[in-house]
Amino acid sequence: VNYFTAFLLGFIIQGDFSLESFVAVTSKDWFLGSMALGAMFILVFSLMVITTQKGGMSVVSVASKMSVAIPVVFVILYYKEPLGVLKIIGIGTALVSVYLVSVRKRDGLSIDIKYFIFPLLVFLGSGIVESSIKFLENTYVPNNEVSLFSANTFFFAAIAGMVFFGLKQLKKKTSVKSKDILGGILLGIPNYFSIYFFILALRIEGLESSSIFIINNVIIVLLSTLLGIVFFKENIIPKNWVGIALAILSIILITYTQ
Repeated sequence: VNYFTAFLLGFIIQGDFSLESFVAVTSKDWFLGSMALGAMFILVFSLMVITTQKGGMSVVSVASKMSVAIPVVFVILYYKEPLGVLKIIGIGTALVSVYLVSVRKRDGLSIDIKYFIFPLLVFLGSGIVESSIKFLENTYVPNNEVSLFSANTFFFAAIAGMVFFGLKQLKKKTSVKSKDILGGILLGIPNYFSIYFFILALRIEGLESSSIFIINNVIIVLLSTLLGIVFFKENIIPKNWVGIALAILSIILITYTQ
């Protein structure tokens, strides 16, 4: 429901509801890449669920957010983005801050070594997804097709999700409640715009993509932590506060180097 909502929202924003335009999408240069990206959304989400079950929320949070290192390295090497001392320090500080903010236990992360493959796959999968978004939008997606590209990606995420859900139903029957549908609709709206505005952010003149990746991920971690403190009364240990301070410092350093 989440992904179908995001798909429909993308087509509404695109403003062309004709059958011809829907069929014409298959001839776009980005079509196959968008299809693969949508399937990756479900795959990475499923790996996150397994990782949470095996190691807890902190493990999956660190694995998914630390994966920003992959697209950062990718854009620096592939697009030859310049690196300065302050930017390197900013990137390093950002990665440390993500770890410190995400780990809510005093003794750090803990996961059975036999399950270590799952956070590793989350790390690689999340990094590949973000790198792919950058490559596809930069190489194949024109400015007037950003919403269409986003909608198509969510459409195939929805299809992959239906297949995944169907396979799970064969093993164990689960019922769908009205609150699940409502929750999916409410989640689908910000989910769509998170990708849509992320692509637009990557196209800002004068701001390097490596900086966008870092700033985006750090602010997500920072904001979600602060919201958790305010609305859910989450307990914050000293190293979380150190992480928050480092997160702010990393944003200042990376923004200053632009």
